[in-house]
Amino acid sequence: MTFEQLSADFYGFSSLLSDNEQEALQRIRDYMESNVRPVINEYWEKAEFPSHLVPGFLATDVARYAFAETSPFENSAVFRGFAALEMSRVDASMATFIGVQEGLAMGSIGVTGSDEQRAEWLPKLASGEAIGAFGLTEPLSGSDSAKGLRTTARREGDEWVINGSKRWIGNATFSDITIIWAKAEADGQVKGFIVPTTTPGYTATKIERKISLRSVENADITLENVRVPESLRLQNANSFRDTARVLRLTRAQVAWSSIGVAVGAYDAAVAYAKEREQFGKPIAQHQLIQDHLARCLGNITASIAMCVRVSQMLDEGTQRDEHSALAKGFCTARMRETVAWARESMGGNGIVLDYEAARFFADAEALYSYEGTHEMNSLIVGRSITGHNAFV
Repeated sequence: MTFEQLSADFYGFSSLLSDNEQEALQRIRDYMESNVRPVINEYWEKAEFPSHLVPGFLATDVARYAFAETSPFENSAVFRGFAALEMSRVDASMATFIGVQEGLAMGSIGVTGSDEQRAEWLPKLASGEAIGAFGLTEPLSGSDSAKGLRTTARREGDEWVINGSKRWIGNATFSDITIIWAKAEADGQVKGFIVPTTTPGYTATKIERKISLRSVENADITLENVRVPESLRLQNANSFRDTARVLRLTRAQVAWSSIGVAVGAYDAAVAYAKEREQFGKPIAQHQLIQDHLARCLGNITASIAMCVRVSQMLDEGTQRDEHSALAKGFCTARMRETVAWARESMGGNGIVLDYEAARFFADAEALYSYEGTHEMNSLIVGRSITGHNAFV
């Protein structure tokens, strides 16, 4: 299996990856190109997730790399970032599925679970024996989740009784377990729970009429006296600081995914420019089109460079909240510019799915907002710069 560098990887950052990492990346790429690309426009248009692809997708080991219990070989955060890019440049919805499955559900258990919980659940989630979701955001609480969480958990003997609601929860219409974050009534601290979705009182309802990430089946969740045993409480999740440790790992992955969305739109625009003729020649020969494409490539290259470094810092143990926040905020803003230029270069054809840029253009809006809005990530960076907290 020969690994080929993407044309959008203009400075060749993927050459930093080991042979094993490049081979694994090629497997992910091959699956996305052969199985996802041919059908994803259809599923995106009808707002359904192509769940029949999940077994084959997970068979590429795509959800196994983040934790030692499941990884087939030692790997870097840079590799895992490139994997997010590869998925997103074909379809951001499939990348989001893995971001929830591996990054958030497995991440919650891997970071805050006990040894026993890690041993039981990480292999199940990595293989697809269990599908996971992550329930933090609420109808009235998003950016202020640290203090504004309204879902409560009350301990009664060896059980916890959870009441509340969640919103925008990816995978939740078909998940087997959902990680629910709730504020304990006794001490007011945020705690995490592994909640089987068959538990009485748990209901998930698909959110309809989205214009972005239409293939992701986000759900509203209601929890009415949902009882879970103490054994399903994440044993090392004792405050929102622990929740934030999970989010710190996934924020940079969203930055990588945003690069993939930009690359997908850019690739579509390049292909279109070479084929579309106006004024007797391909529009690729027109100066303004070349300027659009050059600016797209500049944004992509700068974003890859930033994400490579922030991922290296994760491996080195030096990455802090402000580092991943700057990457997420910067890269999603550059993505937004890039998909707009790519769509613009196609004229009217840029707004139909047939030419693909339209899907990336729409999906960019969700990535721009989730895992911390641009404004919230700016405030995390601003706090680091000035030493002053502007959140309150």
